[in-house]
Amino acid sequence: MTDTTVPPSIATASALSIQLYSLRDRLGDRRAATLAALAALGYAQVEPYDILSDPEQLARELAAAGLTAPTAHVKLLDTSVERAIAAARTVGVETLIVPWAEPALFADRAGVTALSERINLAAARAAEHGLRVGYHNHDFEFSARIDGRPAWEVLVELLDERVVLEVDTYWASVGGADVFELLPRLADRIRAVHVNDEEPEPDDPPTLGVPVVGRMREVTALAADIGALVVVEVVVGGDPLPAVERNTRFFAEALS
Repeated sequence: MTDTTVPPSIATASALSIQLYSLRDRLGDRRAATLAALAALGYAQVEPYDILSDPEQLARELAAAGLTAPTAHVKLLDTSVERAIAAARTVGVETLIVPWAEPALFADRAGVTALSERINLAAARAAEHGLRVGYHNHDFEFSARIDGRPAWEVLVELLDERVVLEVDTYWASVGGADVFELLPRLADRIRAVHVNDEEPEPDDPPTLGVPVVGRMREVTALAADIGALVVVEVVVGGDPLPAVERNTRFFAEALS
């Protein structure tokens, strides 16, 4: 597919978004064309992973494509919160999501407590500007245990109630979670879920929890029930657009 070719239009539900990291190799000087392609697929919203480099240009390109960015991954633990807030306001982001924390922090309660304090401070500052902060998991938060419990559960308890959760359903299940129990239990904290309908990568670790592969329609239904934004994330080799189109069709139908 060339940069000027527009994928077939797909009618998507308003609760569907896509993480731009899935298309990272097509961004840069092709970002405007890629955003237009996503809009042609039916997307109304996307999840950026870099709003700091040039927020003004990103805002212009999103507006030109008719897209909004209600959520964005921002490395709040590695950058000035004030800078992130300013970029979010420029781009129109409502929720700044911490995409990653060092796995070593989940080795004990002291590490998780220190992490929660930093996130809570960022959330308090963001709230002053009408913004929210969230946390995105991988597998290690669930596989690490503190007093016999998943470290992720300890983190959630220590986080300010204003901090929302973005549950990566695949990685949560790999780490040991039962997503089908977790989503309804924490419905009041979860504002977004990451999903994909691709087969696991060959080098992915074994799943320690309840598998979600092949059960994404059930996951999507649960996400819709709790009012969470469904965010497509696709990681494949080569051109990602065919996989993006497949997943967009799948999750749009699941939400219809």
